[in-house]
Amino acid sequence: MRGKTECQTGARAGAAMQQTEQIEIVVNGQARRVPGGLNLADLLGFLGLVPDRVAVELDRAIVRRPEWLVTRITPGARLEIVQFVGGG
Repeated sequence: MRGKTECQTGARAGAAMQQTEQIEIVVNGQARRVPGGLNLADLLGFLGLVPDRVAVELDRAIVRRPEWLVTRITPGARLEIVQFVGGG
């Protein structure tokens, strides 16, 4: 049986693991707080965007799709994300 101190320590450690450092970035001119450590592909998922239908500019440079997994989002990053919409 675990003692009271052991349970409290485990609960605090679990809470700390659930908290992710937040960073501030700018997406399409609006300040946003997002979890730190995301790559560009992760960020698009976090924002709820369909990757097949967007183009991304990061700090005034277009980022090609093959680079999304290795492109880290850093504090202060400025992104412009354009969504393509089909229609007829």
